[in-house]
Amino acid sequence: MTANILQLCPLMPALEKALSERFTVHRFFEAADPDAFLGEHAERLRGVVTGGHIGIPTELAARLPALEIVAINGVGFDKVDLLEAKRRGVRVSNTPDVLTEDVADLAIGLIISALRQIPRGDAHVRAGRWPSGDLALGSKVSRRRYGIFGFGRIGQAIARRLEGFDAELAYASRSPVETTVRNAGSLHELAAWSDVLVIAASASAETRNIVDAQVFNALGPKGVLVNVARGSLVDEPALLDALETGRIAGAALDVFADEPRVPERLLALPNVVLTPHMASATHETRQAMADLVLANLDAHFAGREMPSALV
Repeated sequence: MTANILQLCPLMPALEKALSERFTVHRFFEAADPDAFLGEHAERLRGVVTGGHIGIPTELAARLPALEIVAINGVGFDKVDLLEAKRRGVRVSNTPDVLTEDVADLAIGLIISALRQIPRGDAHVRAGRWPSGDLALGSKVSRRRYGIFGFGRIGQAIARRLEGFDAELAYASRSPVETTVRNAGSLHELAAWSDVLVIAASASAETRNIVDAQVFNALGPKGVLVNVARGSLVDEPALLDALETGRIAGAALDVFADEPRVPERLLALPNVVLTPHMASATHETRQAMADLVLANLDAHFAGREMPSALV
């Protein structure tokens, strides 16, 4: 008899197909009446498949008495109560490592796009304005100071790529890292040193809104913020104020505080580059993530060690 699985969000079609072949899948995000849906199915739901951007609400997990595993299709786990999961004996897994390269690659793309104003140049050509010669100048990418907040797998991968631009590098992290890259100390000190501040830290209660007005003041009117981590790390109203008043030069953002909703004020700014949380959005990486989700589920229900268990 196959295990009953609760699917909390749309997934890559190939992953949805593979899940349906292995398990009895209940698509919660399509339920017209969530309470009635849970009343009918909750008692037999043994697993949850979700995305890192939504995790599983604590109140929903509490309504699933048979829950054994939460498999996250993504690296972020800040929206899962790991302490409560551990107390209940619920396993939690994510998909680390397989998306490191793509996230780091996108960070570099955002840096180049913001400094060299690629989106503005694209719009300039499409609007037929090239003959006018009025395109604003961008800024150099090479030989700049790049500060990386969060120096785990992704932060270090970003640093390796930036070395190819003859960059000066520094980092700040909750724990020191064995590296030749300079430890700047605090986030505030890192921002004050940086031309470009790249956010690559994990989201947690401790890092919520940690990139705040003081950090923007330290980054200064020529500084650029790049965020490929989580929107919750950045105080979005403070960022908007800093951008609108010229206290920082610009920003490139793949993540936002209330995805997929993006503030209208942010959309109106010419000095930002915005992408739709697409850091892992390549065919290769999404397939690798799907494979790891399935491997964790298969291992759990077979009583084997899970390849990427968090708890």
